[in-house]
Amino acid sequence: MSLVLDPAAQDLLFREARTANTFTDEPVTDEQVQAIYDLVKFGPTAFNQSPLRVVLVRSSEGRERLVQHMAEGNRPKTATAPLVAILAADNEFHEELPALLPHFPQAKDMFFAERPARESAAGLNAALQAAYFIIGVRAAGLAAGPMTGYDAAGIQKEFLDDDHTPLMVVNIGKPGEDAWFPRSPRLSYDEVIKTV
Repeated sequence: MSLVLDPAAQDLLFREARTANTFTDEPVTDEQVQAIYDLVKFGPTAFNQSPLRVVLVRSSEGRERLVQHMAEGNRPKTATAPLVAILAADNEFHEELPALLPHFPQAKDMFFAERPARESAAGLNAALQAAYFIIGVRAAGLAAGPMTGYDAAGIQKEFLDDDHTPLMVVNIGKPGEDAWFPRSPRLSYDEVIKTV
């Protein structure tokens, strides 16, 4: 059985897409980011909790502040990407649940009254949303360069607060010269999928 999604779209989103390491200087517009969000916001999360929060780093001053917290090998990529997004988990996402889950507003206090439960749920579900975000960047015809090599405490202090946990930094733009490393191997179907 084949997939319903057009093969060209499959290639754009998965088979041909890779982490970009260089970018052109073509800007990424607010309209493109809005279109990405308007698509990926529909990806599922538990209780529709939607804990992902995004800080867009556009200014030179913001870029300089961010680059100092990146691992050495990631600094040039972050310094030159047209747009950089800090993806974070909102550990106080439960405050939005009455609006996001109107048929079950008591979920806010029933399941997420305690901070450890919120942090666990926010981390998992914001990571799901981060994956949707990367796919959305690809759907917009842009390349994503997601990275976790950074000083998380430094980024949290510089750009977030104690209620937000950084998940990853994503460089975004049109791929530049020599943007791709060779494709790394993947596990086979039989190595991953088991039937019981």
